[in-house]
Amino acid sequence: MAGDRNRRRIGRDCRRRSRERGWRKKKKVAGHRPGDVEEAAAAAAVAVVAVAVEKQRRRRLHLLPLLLLRPRGEITFTFRNILMARTSPFPPLTRRKIASLKLLIPCVLVLSVAVIVVTQYFHNISYLLRPLWDTPPKPFIRIPHYYAPNISMPQLCQLHGWGILPTPRRVFDAVLFSNELDILEIRYGELLPYVDRFVILEANATFTGIPKSLSFLENINRFAFAGSKIVYDMLPVMEMDPGSHRQPFHVEAGHRRALNMLLRRSGIAVGDVLIMADADEIPSPETVQLLKWCDGIPQVMHLELKNYMYSFEFPIDYNSWRATAHVFTEHTLYRHSRQSNLLLADAGWHCSFCFKDIKEFAFKMKAYSHADRVKQDSFLNPDRIQRVICNGEDLFDMLPEEYTFKDLFKKMGPIPKSGSAVHLPSYLIKNADKFRFLLPGGCLRPG
Repeated sequence: MAGDRNRRRIGRDCRRRSRERGWRKKKKVAGHRPGDVEEAAAAAAVAVVAVAVEKQRRRRLHLLPLLLLRPRGEITFTFRNILMARTSPFPPLTRRKIASLKLLIPCVLVLSVAVIVVTQYFHNISYLLRPLWDTPPKPFIRIPHYYAPNISMPQLCQLHGWGILPTPRRVFDAVLFSNELDILEIRYGELLPYVDRFVILEANATFTGIPKSLSFLENINRFAFAGSKIVYDMLPVMEMDPGSHRQPFHVEAGHRRALNMLLRRSGIAVGDVLIMADADEIPSPETVQLLKWCDGIPQVMHLELKNYMYSFEFPIDYNSWRATAHVFTEHTLYRHSRQSNLLLADAGWHCSFCFKDIKEFAFKMKAYSHADRVKQDSFLNPDRIQRVICNGEDLFDMLPEEYTFKDLFKKMGPIPKSGSAVHLPSYLIKNADKFRFLLPGGCLRPG
């Protein structure tokens, strides 16, 4: 109400001043003062604005009161100014709008921080919410694994529901090699009496396109004990698909295709057993013996391996299943994904990031198919890597990849240490001094 009265009062004052100036103009017929025309125009303009304000009560023009309060000599606007004032794209601020802005600014700040956090910690947020958006794969049909010392092979095969072969099958072990020299030596030393051919493919670049040395070829003398059984080839960078170095999983697929061709050249035949696994996925001798001697084994069977991290001091679980055993056919292809619903229980060991030197950890982190998880350069700091290894923490500061909140919370935090060195590869125990860093109490690594 008070605002309406003020607007009506302002309108009356404007009309009164306009009439007074008109009377003064009539009295001066012979001449007029300089500036009378301008004053009359200004008065008329003010009158127009006043009428507009009266008719449009909801439109508050902040220009008019300011002009009326200014000294008389400063009122020098034109009709163009009035038109611009009435059509200004920036309406005047009110208390309500100021209050809205006060609420909007914190919202914008919170949203900006949220975008930064989501970008920086996308993987962790994704894994934390995984039970909400993802479902676990179809469960495996677990095949019980029987073994005890001094039990004959016919009896062991019978316990599994299989027969016994008159002569053993040949066994081929195929791996893609990066830089895991120590774990590969343990693998070959452990399986040497049971495997007929060790097929190994090495590239001069990582899955992420980083050039690397041919570690196996440069250290071939270290594997002289298995020399007659090794079938080796090198995949040069020029044979990779153009541009694929930007997509590690595509490069890895190209490596596996090259390994398929190497397998054909190695002399494998229909009916032989082919073990497909990474270098750090080691089947136990008992498992290979079953595959070699038992009749009626599944055509394709996954191998359940016990998971370890950094060394055999940090056992995790039995969730490693990607290693497979195939009865070879003409259509068999090297793959590292799910190919069967059958899983042979407790079939070996999987020791991830089991390196001797800190620099090997840093190299694997950058060369890994998941190298995008290295979010900061500080992740590659040698002191940090050493601390993580001895504490059983995650190198990438990632949450566990689980499908239920129960399993997720259960595996959060460091991996508990184990003081047991029982049921480990016998080659490792026989050469304990050489591989002390892989046994309980040997977490310190040279730089």
